[in-house]
Amino acid sequence: MNPLPRSTNEAEGISSAAILDFIAAAEAQLESLHSLMVVRHGCVIAEGWWYPFAAQHPHLMFSVSKSFTSIAVGLAIGEGRLTLDDLVVDLLPDDLPKQIHPHLAALTVRHLLTMTTGHPTDTVSLADDSHGDNWARTILAQPLEFAPGTHYVYNSGASYLLSAILQRLTGERLFDYLTPRLFDPLGIIGATWESCPRGIDAGGWGLSLTTEQLATFGQLLLQRGEWNGTRLVPAEWIDEATRVQVDTSGTEHDVDGRQGYGYQFWRNRPTGYRADGAFGQVCLVLPETDAVVVLTAALPTAQRALDLVWEHLLPAFTDQPLAEIPSGLAGKLAGLTLPTVVGEPTSQTAARVAGVRFDFDDADVTAVTFEPGLLTIIRGGVGQRLAFGHGEWVASADARVLASGAWVSPSTLVVRAHNVGTPFSRTYTLEFRDDALTLDVDQSVAFGELPRTHLVSR
Repeated sequence: MNPLPRSTNEAEGISSAAILDFIAAAEAQLESLHSLMVVRHGCVIAEGWWYPFAAQHPHLMFSVSKSFTSIAVGLAIGEGRLTLDDLVVDLLPDDLPKQIHPHLAALTVRHLLTMTTGHPTDTVSLADDSHGDNWARTILAQPLEFAPGTHYVYNSGASYLLSAILQRLTGERLFDYLTPRLFDPLGIIGATWESCPRGIDAGGWGLSLTTEQLATFGQLLLQRGEWNGTRLVPAEWIDEATRVQVDTSGTEHDVDGRQGYGYQFWRNRPTGYRADGAFGQVCLVLPETDAVVVLTAALPTAQRALDLVWEHLLPAFTDQPLAEIPSGLAGKLAGLTLPTVVGEPTSQTAARVAGVRFDFDDADVTAVTFEPGLLTIIRGGVGQRLAFGHGEWVASADARVLASGAWVSPSTLVVRAHNVGTPFSRTYTLEFRDDALTLDVDQSVAFGELPRTHLVSR
């Protein structure tokens, strides 16, 4: 059952033309939008997924996760489990370094929430298996160059520490703590949250939700924590968490990142606030227009997507219902698709190389074989079969991966594969020359420099 009711965009006061203009601009200007959902007056009025992405697929939300962690902190405060001014050294006593610097001794929950821990850089790189099982201990051992509360730096490690604190106080994972208090009442089923080797949810990243589940969360925020007549989250906490708690105007963030930061929420440039994750995972809460806008995507930066929302959607919200006129919007939303690879379905080269194994001197990809409609990529002795269609997206045995391919020249095959649970896609370019294969693998988005593989068979 859908947790949000449906209505028409005209009935809720926004024209089809505005939504169509947004879609046209997004398809022309953005690399890869995966979904759009617009909620007005509590009703879904526009929803669409660019195939192969679809409504039922949970999507990795990255730092949108932080906003859920913030709500969990607010709930725990409301239950009397902690306060904003509680000291981290008291809350995580088993994870402290031997020497406690005065800055660490002064670190509070509030500093974690506002990213004013005193760290000079993000500590998220310390939260991986290469630094051992105890991520909290590793993060807390890092020097705090600034007095807590005096210096802002975006710090996902701080969000992880909040999750660790909540798990120690409640005796259960952050996800399990939120399930009866938030997820179950909102009808959020099937969500997942990545955890560290000690079983502590990442807090600052790792939550996977469907588009509508995120929109439901946004609607709860818009209603200041009330759902179906029941108070799920204290209204005062939502108000406090979503107002400016720290100035970000002097940072190197994009313009919407320089409007101020709350407790794991961002303020928007024109109005409202948002939960914001890497590569364009966004939940915009717009109280002045009683609206929520959710996007999932694979974008190098979300700013251009936000700009299009401010340009096309925000000004179009009106206070009165509009006349319903034929517009083609429903058909457009139902038929959204990411472009498939353009080229020929086959080539004279295909018959020559079909079934031939091409070996590489590489620690990761050791061999590749091609059959019509199928690549087999051998990694560590294990073959991964990647099915692809021509002019369509075809699923592999792992139904989360769908791919299309085409011969872009007589000797060159290009296959693009999307993992619909993430923003990541990979493009495989195979150039067959005589008895050799050149393989290039490019990834759509990444933290830092885009990974690229270039291999020539032996």
